[in-house]
Amino acid sequence: MAELMRAVGYRRNLPISDPASLLDLELPVPSPGEHDLLVRVEAVSVNPVDVKVRAGSDPGGDPKILGYDAAGVVVAVGSAVTLFQPGDEVWYAGSIARSGTDAQFHLVDERITGPKPASLDFAEAAALPLTTLTAWEALFDRLRLTAASTGTLLVLGAAGGVGSILVQLARRLTGLEVVGTASRPESQQYVLDRGAHRVVNHHDDLAAALPGGVDYVFSPHSDGMVDTFAQILRPYGAVVAIDEPAGLDLRPLKSKSIAWHWELMFTRALYDPASTAQHDILRQAAELVDQGVLHTTLTERIDGITAEHLRRAHGIVERGSAIGKTVLAGF
Repeated sequence: MAELMRAVGYRRNLPISDPASLLDLELPVPSPGEHDLLVRVEAVSVNPVDVKVRAGSDPGGDPKILGYDAAGVVVAVGSAVTLFQPGDEVWYAGSIARSGTDAQFHLVDERITGPKPASLDFAEAAALPLTTLTAWEALFDRLRLTAASTGTLLVLGAAGGVGSILVQLARRLTGLEVVGTASRPESQQYVLDRGAHRVVNHHDDLAAALPGGVDYVFSPHSDGMVDTFAQILRPYGAVVAIDEPAGLDLRPLKSKSIAWHWELMFTRALYDPASTAQHDILRQAAELVDQGVLHTTLTERIDGITAEHLRRAHGIVERGSAIGKTVLAGF
């Protein structure tokens, strides 16, 4: 009989207030494929993608496990694995095409996995992989920024998961002036503490708040914003967006030759599985953490990876006003 593990998943699309929206489950422990690591999960965090998948993907009664961030310990490896061995502590964001991290044991491809920062515990580490990969790819792959890059970057939602990492990376690894948006006093202070040169209220008129304009915009919320971007971006500027609102019309950007980039952290796992680029990013990010350059964005820790606690964490994300990341630690 197969060994069983605890996991949290769902069988039907239900509001997060419904006790059946996420369920405690027992499932067989999976076996690693050639390039897989079998990881004993010690901590997970919750991202907007968890909420989005739960709301938009109906498993039809079969259990579906969410979770796209984890930190844990490798307990077994596939036959072709070369980057890790049992006992290694790792962190990663996984693949949207595979079963998620809200389980005691989880399979992840070694090529999208990194060595956990030695200076962080598992909960502190689990706050970072998905947002760090997204922010890193947005800045350095999509916008092609470097240490020599100058100009002004506007980070919308700078107190959120991705924004709070993007502010840190842009401030420390480029020559950009970094401007974040946040509305509440505590959110604004959080963004300044992450390294932003200044903060503007995203409820204000951004054109009036940024009279000189900006060169780059990071956008997690693009609906209704294209005209504003066309107004505040300087000619030949660029937007990098992580959302996909229906009916998005980019024509207002054309007269200034403004570029629009999409960033999806899961693209490499979906379309370029042989790439070790995300392994390399996570390794570099771990070094930055251990050097004190990059800091965890954990702001709320919940002990116990259970359905009840994950419902609470999903509710925090759904409300959309969280500062930093909510992490659950330990089965």
